[in-house]
Amino acid sequence: MTFDLRTFIGESFDGRKQNVEDLLRSMDELKIDMALVCPFRPLSYNLHEANLSLAGVIAKHADRLLGAVRIDPWQPDAPKILQRGVEEHGCRALFLNPWEEHFRADTPRLDPLLQRLNTYHIPLIITTGYPWLSEALQVCSLALQWPEIPIVMTNGGQINISGLGQADATLALHKAPNLYIETAGVYRQDFLEETLQMFGPGRILYGSGVPYFDQRYELLRAKYLKATREQINAILGENTLKLLGLGRSIPN
Repeated sequence: MTFDLRTFIGESFDGRKQNVEDLLRSMDELKIDMALVCPFRPLSYNLHEANLSLAGVIAKHADRLLGAVRIDPWQPDAPKILQRGVEEHGCRALFLNPWEEHFRADTPRLDPLLQRLNTYHIPLIITTGYPWLSEALQVCSLALQWPEIPIVMTNGGQINISGLGQADATLALHKAPNLYIETAGVYRQDFLEETLQMFGPGRILYGSGVPYFDQRYELLRAKYLKATREQINAILGENTLKLLGLGRSIPN
């Protein structure tokens, strides 16, 4: 099983776009079995509409695609949008982008969302590595406040994977056992391999971030780690299946 943890469908305010046909075609070519799909931030900046549009598209491909509900925590109805995304549309994760929605990863503004997320037993995927807003240690602070919620840091926890940023990502993983990293954009293979040696394969998940990154290249990045076949299989899909609780119903 190969499971891409983070993909996008729709059209972004910054001009990037991807339709479901292109995503599925790429998945077929690369023999990717399933993917978790997140909404772009649309030009209207209305994430609720983006969530509804995404739910309608992926419902037709439920055997291949699962949805993540994207929330702007500044909106007063954010907890209700999360509830609808999970209970009505079957979303299996909460996706937050502190950079595009302009909030700190450790802001108390997230508490109502995390309280509700905790009852669903599904993970949070948060874009990580952006200065001042979502650096690894800020996400670590959030993880320590909510130890029962699995939290996935995108891009290995640090966009550049160099200097103190790389050290901070490793320190965050040491401090918070509920933290995971996604592989997209981590050009330092040695960082992923050192993380594997320190923490085992269970804390690393393959995700491509397509179309921000190339899905083929990102898959090769994960496949060609210096690791055993069993470890590679865990990273490529088995860890994500467990994290998303596939085969388990979500409590209301």
